[in-house]
Order: sequence, then structure tokens, then C-alpha cells
Amino acid sequence: QVQLVESGGGLVPAGGSLRLSCAASRSIFGINTMGWYRQAPGKQRDFVASIISGGTTIYADSVKGRFTISRDTAKNTVYLQIDNLKPEDTAVYYCNARLRNIPYWGQGTQVTVSS
Repeated sequence: QVQLVESGGGLVPAGGSLRLSCAASRSIFGINTMGWYRQAPGKQRDFVASIISGGTTIYADSVKGRFTISRDTAKNTVYLQIDNLKPEDTAVYYCNARLRNIPYWGQGTQVTVSS
């Protein structure tokens, strides 16, 4: 099992930046995939970005060039750097880990972008 705790959300103006953090309760070595999803009000939860155990990163087309996923294995933490924020980025951002093909979720962190 793994517990995930997100932080770093907030209210920012359009064009600003945020760095979200996802702290895992165990070593992230051996976790197949860690990633971020987001859910806007009234919409489904959508994939944003992921980082695979070997270090390969994958992004949704809508965020390529503005979002960067990274990890610090010493801190058991995955980050999501978000630049040039847009109002449509407003959502609850959830951290996800897939361990032995079982998905785990954090509680989410709210990102609100003002126009």
C-alpha cells in the first residue's frame, strides 16, 4: 500500500505558476507509475501527466509545454510544475500511484486560476 498527500495548490492569476507536490508514504522505487490527474467542477477526472519507474514522462496533449512532472526519489515525492496557468486549468489535482497494478489516490489539491 501507499498513501499519497498532495500540496501546493492555491489561487493564482492567469499566467502565473505553481508547483504541486505529492508525498508518498513509502519509497517510490518499485512504484510502476506515478502521475497527476485533474477534475474540474461537473467534469470527469482527466489524465494530466505521469512518470514511469524508468523515468519516462507522458503528458496529455492539452498540457504539453506548460506542465512538467518530475520526482525526487530521496524525498519520495513527485512534483508537477505548472507554468503559464490558464483559467481552464482550474480543477482539483489528484496524485495517483499504480503499485502492483492497483491504483492509489491522494485527497487532491485545489488549483484556481483567476482571469
